[in-house]
Amino acid sequence: MNIISIGRLLAFIMLFVACLMCIPLFMSLHYNEFESSIAFLSTIAIMVIASVCIVLATRKYKKIKISSKSSYLFVTATWVLISLFGALPLWLTKTMPTFALCYFEIMSGFTTTGATAMVDIEAADMSILFWRNMTNWLGGMGIVVLFIAVLPALGVQGAALVGAESVGPTKEKLTPQIQNTAIALWSIYIVISIVQVLLLLLGGLDPFDALTVTFGTMGAAGFAPKNASIAAYNSPYVEWICIIFMFLAGANFALYFKVLQGKTRRALKDGELRAYFLIVISSIALITINLLAKGISSFSESLRNASFQVISFITTTGFTSTNYTHWPVFSQCILLALCFVGGCAGSAGGGIKVIRVVVMAKLGKNAITKRIHPSAVTNIKVGEDTISPSTVFSISGFVGMYLITALLGTIIVSLADYDIITSFTSTVLCLGNIGIGFGGIGTDMTFAIYPDWTLWVFSFLMLVGRLELFTVYSLFTRDFWKK
Repeated sequence: MNIISIGRLLAFIMLFVACLMCIPLFMSLHYNEFESSIAFLSTIAIMVIASVCIVLATRKYKKIKISSKSSYLFVTATWVLISLFGALPLWLTKTMPTFALCYFEIMSGFTTTGATAMVDIEAADMSILFWRNMTNWLGGMGIVVLFIAVLPALGVQGAALVGAESVGPTKEKLTPQIQNTAIALWSIYIVISIVQVLLLLLGGLDPFDALTVTFGTMGAAGFAPKNASIAAYNSPYVEWICIIFMFLAGANFALYFKVLQGKTRRALKDGELRAYFLIVISSIALITINLLAKGISSFSESLRNASFQVISFITTTGFTSTNYTHWPVFSQCILLALCFVGGCAGSAGGGIKVIRVVVMAKLGKNAITKRIHPSAVTNIKVGEDTISPSTVFSISGFVGMYLITALLGTIIVSLADYDIITSFTSTVLCLGNIGIGFGGIGTDMTFAIYPDWTLWVFSFLMLVGRLELFTVYSLFTRDFWKK
């Protein structure tokens, strides 16, 4: 493992993030937010000085070599460090009283969790809120993927880095060159984001709100500039726009590339996409019927609220348009189940992923078939694709580790002495990168109820959830550090 190469590459990516932080710095100057300007400027200066010192100290080692194993350490260190430096403006402006709260908030942003510990969001400076939501958008497609797309001249073996950061059991190369793949993914991401911004502007939102809401939507993250989330706008139009674009953000972005290539029919035949659509439609129908049966709201309102919350949960966005904690238990159970499912592989969404849920369901079906017909030869197919035994094994291992992590996390968090619903959903929703839940962290409460030590636990859970467990967990094995 080449530690010098990792350190040198970390320095470059910190310089890159420092450049990105200039955007909220300029906004703070525009809004005459002096304290925030000083905070952003100080943070940028610290990052630049530290990075330049590392680059100069390692100038003899100009060729950067990153192995597959080293990529796990680099990607994990990247997300830890960008959250560390990203939290400094919040801490320096005293937006939040402790550094643990600030770190939790920005880790939540970059990992697209959307869990917040802010008690009064609207009281914060606009530049701070913009940076907070900007982390949502950057984390959605991946900061390392963006880095590779923008700075291919560094000559980094990008495939290993993208593989360590990407979500889902498949890492499809859209083009022969990984840099071109990164550019393609980010280009699609930016174009769809611009379309949503324009549509929100047409809906009456000001440019600041249109941008920040889009950041939260496309990143499948859920940070909003309002205390009441999307419900604050009291606009069915805005809600439907968010519904559409949350759904788009929860699908595999590789499919959009296929559509642009003229392979629309092939994209529509994708087994995971079809399963994703079926789960969404079924859940919306069940909740709508449940709300109507209980006399909660009219048909149009029930359909809109059900559509919004179903897609918000399954894509792990975490926006709210209504207080779903007042819904019937049946509807709440469906929402809780959806946050386990998550979005599609290759999307901005978190959770276990639709493809893994489908494979595990078919694996269970095959196990039953084997009991009845022991000599039967069974394969697992998702759409037109046959899933290899090695992939099935990997998926089984992932789901097992995911559930164990959720269980152990709940046990640790329970030491804070909150009720089991609050402890369980807080853990599961941080691990699944969704950010809204039930019990003590429902629509009316934030993670500020927890002591600082639990916020560090939640930050770790958000990190391992975003990097899909094995990237982080491999660092804690003896074999990883062997030469």
